[in-house]
Amino acid sequence: MDKNDRPRVGLIMTGGGARAAYQVGVLRALSEVLPPEVRTPFRIICGTSAGAINAAVLAVDAGDFRQGVRRLMAVWKDFRAHHVYRADPWGALANSARWILGVLTGGTLSKRPVSLLDNTPLAALLGRHLDFAAIQRAIDGGDLAAFSITCSGYTSGQSVTFFQGEPGLQPWQRARRIGVPMPITLDHLLASSALPFIFPPVHINREYFGDGSMRQIAPVSPALHLGADRVFVIGVGRQLQQKADRVRVTTHPSLAQIAGHALNSIFLDSLEVDLERMQRINRTIEMIPPEVLDQTSYPLHQVEFRLISPSEELERIAVTHAGELPFTIRALLHTVGGLRRSGANLLSYLLFERSYCRALIRLGYQDTMERKDDLLAFLGY
Repeated sequence: MDKNDRPRVGLIMTGGGARAAYQVGVLRALSEVLPPEVRTPFRIICGTSAGAINAAVLAVDAGDFRQGVRRLMAVWKDFRAHHVYRADPWGALANSARWILGVLTGGTLSKRPVSLLDNTPLAALLGRHLDFAAIQRAIDGGDLAAFSITCSGYTSGQSVTFFQGEPGLQPWQRARRIGVPMPITLDHLLASSALPFIFPPVHINREYFGDGSMRQIAPVSPALHLGADRVFVIGVGRQLQQKADRVRVTTHPSLAQIAGHALNSIFLDSLEVDLERMQRINRTIEMIPPEVLDQTSYPLHQVEFRLISPSEELERIAVTHAGELPFTIRALLHTVGGLRRSGANLLSYLLFERSYCRALIRLGYQDTMERKDDLLAFLGY
């Protein structure tokens, strides 16, 4: 099948802090099963939060998918917390003290954005390893059709997708979400991955932006706006699962449990709802006679998709690796109940340590290999 005859598949990688290591395992498996001559299976790449960072690496190496995956593996398999945020006693405690002071004073005594943790190490890491000019070179060379990063505006309340791509791509505006053409920079990645309360917001153009998963009510839509006719989604939570059992509890939830619940709502719920909506639209279109579809002025067509998401609960895996965190971070998490089983959701987002990341990479690899034949057919190979 010629490259132009293959479906234009959009890759969508969602957010989730350290959980994004799972995405690297999925990508590694794909890089091994794709035919050797394939330069890249994805010409449209969309990322949000930590998924935006993984997406950026693939966009920079759009002409060599396997090279991009190797670069992701090189970082994630040896990740340590201090690569992402200040984990030394002075850095962690000073930043936490500034956060508490900001809460008590309403931020009037600090000109810097207030956050629980200081992510300047992540900014330095990305600045060293990413050549953002390579994104435009990949677009000009035909290896990349479009690349997008989604952020959340704290002033406007809008979900803003910044995109860079082929000539002819148009901005869009929908309820609470817009698409803005703009060269992607380090600031976009830091803004999109700025977990609320935990990492500081980033100023871009006229307002401050935070984690792109906040208020992202349609995570699949950027890929469709940018020309994808199929979407491949890598989630970081157990999506589309049966309804969870409701059990009787007698103890009140810890701060970590509440924070983990809030993060799950931000990162997981909107994707599940959007995919369910797309399934429903696809089934509705199936029932419309072709002659009726041909007469409508609105372009309606089915969008095939595949979702890869963890087959195991990542918070359970996180609990077994919590001891690898630096003592200072463990102490901070202990004060809010983050080291207890009930607070493990919060832990699973912050556990940037090699044993946990490697466990998630293995899980992503295994989950993908179990479906390799279906996924290859979906990708057009």
